[in-house]
Amino acid sequence: MSEASVAQAEAPFLNLSDPAFSIRAPEVAAAREASWYARTPYGIAVLRYEEMQKLLRDPRLRQGSYAWPEMNEATGSFADWWSRMLLSQEGADHARLRRLANPAFSPKLVTSLKPEFARLANELIDGFAGRGECEFMADFSEPYATRVICTLLGLPHSEWRHLADLAGEMGLALGVTFRQDLERINKATDGMFDYARALIAERSAKELGDDFLSILIRTNRESQEALGDQELFDMVVLAIFGGIDTTRNQLGLAMDVFLNHPQQWALLAEKPELGRAAVEEVMRVRPTITWVTREAVTDFTYQDLEIARGTTLHLLGQAACSDPRAFPDASFDITAERKPHFGFGGGAHHCLGHFIARGDMTEALAILARRLKNPRFSGTPVWLPDSGNTGAVSLPMAFDPEV
Repeated sequence: MSEASVAQAEAPFLNLSDPAFSIRAPEVAAAREASWYARTPYGIAVLRYEEMQKLLRDPRLRQGSYAWPEMNEATGSFADWWSRMLLSQEGADHARLRRLANPAFSPKLVTSLKPEFARLANELIDGFAGRGECEFMADFSEPYATRVICTLLGLPHSEWRHLADLAGEMGLALGVTFRQDLERINKATDGMFDYARALIAERSAKELGDDFLSILIRTNRESQEALGDQELFDMVVLAIFGGIDTTRNQLGLAMDVFLNHPQQWALLAEKPELGRAAVEEVMRVRPTITWVTREAVTDFTYQDLEIARGTTLHLLGQAACSDPRAFPDASFDITAERKPHFGFGGGAHHCLGHFIARGDMTEALAILARRLKNPRFSGTPVWLPDSGNTGAVSLPMAFDPEV
């Protein structure tokens, strides 16, 4: 056995497949101090900031999440969609799909919608501000994230509950309980595609507006690289599902962080211009996407690790962004200057919807901080497993009632 093979065999082991495993556990920090990588049931976990930053963009690696359904022995409509959609494509196909989608995700569109994001946040807070308590996920995070998507797509907000339920069920596929929830996941995926097909048919039959879906359809009509019908359906499902699931979870995680750092919440209330910085800092310390995945397309050696073609690497942003080599003081601070986090991935597969997510969460957090004074837990939160894509199922909280 080579010295490199011996070193790999002696590397720390983290059981990422265990639903009880926490990505924030002391054993992860200990593994990071012992080695820049760890062995897992899913492949190699990259734990340190510098290595993650470099490997995220290494041309010898491709986007690896395409294999997640197969890794979980999952079949059906979700797995089929996952294999076709933008995130799972590489090279020319990936570049073409991004070019066609880019106009619909433009910063200009997000900027135009900020007043609507603010109006929506205030409307939802009005519903519970006088009570002095709320279940944050049900009363704010879920309806806010879903109604933002309704605004983006030009849908009636009365649709939000149906879309939120479908996205929530589909989102179970991104956690470590994927296999056991497969029937629910596929049923929800079928429902989401039924919705997307009907929506596209309805919008295509009339004059197009300036909403996301109209921009996507118009760009597609005018391009010689036009999407096929299935590609268009896949893109719309990705926009609805991705926009709801990640923003809902990230807002819940943000509130959990701030409830544990009340002085930072008071600072944000005093200085709402820190809203954007608050989003970035929350996503550094408590991202909903706790790791991103790459797969080796050739045999190569990185530092002391021999990486065979087909090896899966899980790049643990949660661990990397508290790495003391990159963050000597990694404590939560919305005023600190930080290296970039990895909550939106990186490289060619950097999240296409990051402008939207940053825009709607910035508005939400600044307004929440201004209106909800002295927030605290009023019960025990219920959480998804603390790895993969994570978030709160419920988050009961109290605050000083508005008068």
